[in-house]
Amino acid sequence: MRWPREVPELGWSRGGDRRVSVLAYGVGLGFRAVGERHCVGARGNVCPLGAVVPGRSTGGRCAECARLDRAHSVAADTMADDPRTYRVYLAWFGPGMVKVGITGEERGAARLREQGAVAFSWLGRGPLMAARRTEEVLRAALGVPDRIPYAKKRAVRGQLPGPEERAGAVAELYARAAALEGRGWPESLERLPLEVVDQVGVFGLDRAPDADADPAPGRSVREGGTAPGRSVRESAPAPVRAVQELVDGGVVAGRLVAAAGPDLHLAVADGSVVVLDTRLITGWDLTSVTRAAEATEATGSDVHVPLIDIGGGGVQGGLF
Repeated sequence: MRWPREVPELGWSRGGDRRVSVLAYGVGLGFRAVGERHCVGARGNVCPLGAVVPGRSTGGRCAECARLDRAHSVAADTMADDPRTYRVYLAWFGPGMVKVGITGEERGAARLREQGAVAFSWLGRGPLMAARRTEEVLRAALGVPDRIPYAKKRAVRGQLPGPEERAGAVAELYARAAALEGRGWPESLERLPLEVVDQVGVFGLDRAPDADADPAPGRSVREGGTAPGRSVRESAPAPVRAVQELVDGGVVAGRLVAAAGPDLHLAVADGSVVVLDTRLITGWDLTSVTRAAEATEATGSDVHVPLIDIGGGGVQGGLF
């Protein structure tokens, strides 16, 4: 799944045929997995081994293709001569969950949407190595991690505080980071002003009762927008289960009510919301299930794959 704009897109391929589906909240989505899951290759190249990969792997690649894919990424520090401008960002995912990262300036906020950042602000811009150095200095000085597991992000996503608290958390992190300017920051990194971008509306997570409250006076807060087809006051139950893996013949179907990062939040037949990490569907052959009712008739449920409690770690019995 990609976030090139403020709506999620799913990419599909079969042989040389590739297409993109732009997703919309409130619309049904369903499929059945067929056969085995195979490695998706690296950097647009087919896996030479056609390797079978585990159903629970979020990478969807065999060890060799995963190594090749990472070797050409910015995170691998193998692109020191990259001439593009990069931005340093401060991202907030939930109470106590913040991180510092970098992204290519031409990508805008796509990287923040891909990670499921609920709110963020830019901190600075400059050459790759200056951005990377700043990232390392801030991580060490502020004690923030270089990554936050998606399982932790999911666990708090249905219980987010209001917009003022979200903006305040980002502003506090920005102030701490800005105080370090001149104490390890490369001179070639230009500091950018605080501008908190809140993405709750973009993700369709606007369930908090005060989600449409005005931001605190004097604080720069820019809403990422309200998700297509949803009013701010419309709500859906907080997700409590997530798909653990797909299996041959397994069905997932429901109504898309929210999305964040790689996750789709699907309202299913029993009235609950199930999270599907779309990284788990890469490498599978999928056939369409056009309606949740069709899936229910065929399987007795519209979700017929192993599920796990969000934040709990236990597999749900009787749902497979």
